[in-house]
Amino acid sequence: MQRWANPTRFLKIAQAVRPWATAATIVCLAVGLVLGLGFSPPDYQQGDTVRIMYVHVPAAWMALFVYTSMAVASAVALIWRHPLADLAAKASAPIGAGFTVIALVTGSLWGQPTWGTWWVWDARLTSVLILLFLYLGYIALWEAIEDPQRAARATAILALVGFVNVPIIKFSVDWWNTLHQPASVLTTRGPTIHGSMLTPLLLMAVGFTLFYIAIVLTRIEREILARRIRALRLLASEEPAKVN
Repeated sequence: MQRWANPTRFLKIAQAVRPWATAATIVCLAVGLVLGLGFSPPDYQQGDTVRIMYVHVPAAWMALFVYTSMAVASAVALIWRHPLADLAAKASAPIGAGFTVIALVTGSLWGQPTWGTWWVWDARLTSVLILLFLYLGYIALWEAIEDPQRAARATAILALVGFVNVPIIKFSVDWWNTLHQPASVLTTRGPTIHGSMLTPLLLMAVGFTLFYIAIVLTRIEREILARRIRALRLLASEEPAKVN
């Protein structure tokens, strides 16, 4: 793990991976949208409204995946003091918040014609809304504490405590009676939707994941460079004092 602790080595890897991730993102999202919007069949009950699924479901998956990544990175930062782990968690938070907003908005657009309402306070929707507040709280806590080390520790604890909400979101449709439909892709019996719908859905999920990788690498790189600039400025301000 310590092999990747060197910021210079990480920057070289990030610069090599990011162009490929960006290109693959464009391909997957383009093909997924064309297949999903133009070639996949309408649902026998929901009609063309079901096409919202190709954005809503991957966004919801990524909202959980990104927060899980933040929790793992926070644990690594607290236990092993990995110098880049807290940066990875910090860089991921705004991206995860964006995915969560997309999931909530598209879910509302999908729910109105399906359920006859824009919002219901059921377990799944409420727990996803709580997830958004966790993201926003994490971001706000980073901004509220000036000392980077104290901020990293406080936000890491928040991310780990908030992770309890992730399994609640995942299993809420199994534990409680909700309007939200149960899982139809990741089930013990395998996917329950037709391949013509499953293929574009998976392509969109891969595209969203690659988009996250490309953006988070860019944000981590920016954080590393920003810390280097702060260190150089601090060194420059201390040198005149030493001379005097």
